[in-house]
Amino acid sequence: MEEPVKIERRGAALWITIDREARRNALNEAVARGIEAGLDMAEADRDVRAVVLTGAGDKAFCAGGDLQLQADGTPFTIDAADPRHYVARLLRRMDACRLPLIARVNGHALAGGFGLVCACDLVVAREDALVGVSEVKVGLFPMMILPYLLRTVSYRRMMELCITGEAMTAGAAAAENLVNYAVPAAELDTRLDWLLARVVDKSPTGIRLGKQALAKIREMSTDSALEYAQFMLTNMVRTRDAREGLSAFNEKRAPEWTAE
Repeated sequence: MEEPVKIERRGAALWITIDREARRNALNEAVARGIEAGLDMAEADRDVRAVVLTGAGDKAFCAGGDLQLQADGTPFTIDAADPRHYVARLLRRMDACRLPLIARVNGHALAGGFGLVCACDLVVAREDALVGVSEVKVGLFPMMILPYLLRTVSYRRMMELCITGEAMTAGAAAAENLVNYAVPAAELDTRLDWLLARVVDKSPTGIRLGKQALAKIREMSTDSALEYAQFMLTNMVRTRDAREGLSAFNEKRAPEWTAE
């Protein structure tokens, strides 16, 4: 049986591709484990500076959980008392990723697929791709991805998406700042490459520690966040990358990052 997720290195980026095109790249436990494995590989390689998450083909990024009866690994046949549900585990792993995580939305991103998009740091999408949450149409609600919708979508817009189940185009989503860039299909990889070039030449240590801090600060009061931010900044200036960055700035040269 072929693996449902393909992992490949392209320059300074590691690409993770959900490879279930016939099932519209639907999410199941094997897919979740494949994405997690890709993130582990990326973080284990100091030369990898970003991760790209995408889907196979040009129809769907990820259509969410597989709705077919008896589907392999469907997220809907679960033990409600089990806190280790694989969707929750995957989203936590994406949250903990220390590298910039970029969604390349090559096609529709619906339900859990839109949740994956919301869990990424940056998004480049086809302008005609549909994004949204359709669970209400089958008597459900996008429970597992609600924390990520709340981070990305304004409350009233989120409620409209959740209780109508109507999707919108990535072009409309870009106008609402739900994705970073929405471009014609033919320009998707050009825009992605443009964005990657502006990410991978920055300090990997600064980004790693910055993402770590942001994950903590998001859950803190303002006063606690300021105290923690001061602590993190004091530690960041001691890193080799910070010393190199400051030296390069004063010497008017390009920095040579070591990820240390």
